[in-house]
Amino acid sequence: MSKVITMIPARMASSRLPNKPLLDINGKPLIQRVYENVKAAIQGDVVIAAGDKEIVDAAEKFGAKAILTDPSLPSGTDRIAVALKELDPDGSKYDIVVDFQGDGLNVDPKVNLDLIEMVERTGCDIATCGMKFKNEADIHDPSMVKICMGLRDGEDEGRCLYFTRAAAPYIRDPQKPVNKDYYHHIGIYVFKAESLKKMVSLPVGVLEARESLEQLRALENGMYIRAKLIKNMKLVDEAPADINTPEEYQEALKWIK
Repeated sequence: MSKVITMIPARMASSRLPNKPLLDINGKPLIQRVYENVKAAIQGDVVIAAGDKEIVDAAEKFGAKAILTDPSLPSGTDRIAVALKELDPDGSKYDIVVDFQGDGLNVDPKVNLDLIEMVERTGCDIATCGMKFKNEADIHDPSMVKICMGLRDGEDEGRCLYFTRAAAPYIRDPQKPVNKDYYHHIGIYVFKAESLKKMVSLPVGVLEARESLEQLRALENGMYIRAKLIKNMKLVDEAPADINTPEEYQEALKWIK
C-alpha cells in the first residue's frame, strides 16, 4: 500500500484577498477548515506548507503540523516540494503526494482518492482531473484551461496530451461523428513523490512560459500526466469552490457552517 501525504500550500500574500488563510469562516480560520476537510477524507499524514509564521502559529493552535517555507517561492508546487524535503530528506517515507490548495474551502477532498488510485494503477507521474464544459462560451475563455486528451465515448480518464488556454482541440470536420467534448482542467494534483521532486528541479519550459501553465513543464520533459473526468468537485453546490476574492469570501460565509 502506498504511503500518502497530503500537503496544503498556503501563504498570506494575495493581491486580491490579503491574509486569506486566516480569514474567519464562521468561527474558524480558512486554513483550519481546509485542513479538517482533508483530514476527514484522506488517509495518511496531512501537513500545511506555510509561507508565513502566522500560518504556522495558527496551525499549532488547532493541532495541525505546519512547515515554514520561504514566502518568495514561485508556486504552491515549489512550496510543497520544499516542505516535503524537510519532512522526508532521503525520500524514503512517502510514495505519493497530494497537493491540496489552501484556499479550497469547498473542494471535496475525496476527489483525490480516485487520483491516488490512478497513480497506483497506471504509474503516471501526475494525476489530475477535469470536467466536461457545459457552456460553449467558456471554451473560448482563456482563464478556463482546456485538457487535450483522446477519450472515446464512455471513457472517463486518459493521458493528457496538452493543456491550453485556447479552444482546443480544433474540430476540422463538424459533420464527422467524433467525440466533440471539451474538457475543463481542474487544478487538483496528485504526484508520485519522485515526480514532484523532478518537476521542481526542471527549468521553466518554453510552452509553460508562453501559456503560463506550470503543468506544461512536465509534459515538455516527457512526464506522464493522466486526468480523470469528474461530475462534481464541491462539498456544497451553492458555495464557491475556493476563495480568491472578497465577493467569494462573502458568498462562502452564507453557506459554510
